[in-house]
Amino acid sequence: MGLIRRLRVTQRAMEKAIRDQIRNEEIRRRTRVTDLAQRVAKLKWQWAGHIARRTDGRGGLRCWNGDRTGKRSVGRPPTRWTDDIRRVAGSR
Repeated sequence: MGLIRRLRVTQRAMEKAIRDQIRNEEIRRRTRVTDLAQRVAKLKWQWAGHIARRTDGRGGLRCWNGDRTGKRSVGRPPTRWTDDIRRVAGSR
């Protein structure tokens, strides 16, 4: 979520640089630029569907599930892709 927040802030900063009392939604409508967070979420879901359909046993599922080797950092563990998908889609 930190990356998404930083991307949104960057996008808004760019939008503010080109606007003169115009709402961000109006700028996006005029320029036909999609919201960056929505685009990232869509690509993430497409990738998740691609990985879920794979049956050849390559290492993509390990990356998707967040299996890591080595020492873990102190504090809350980082969110895995499956955690985000389960949050949105449910446990099935």
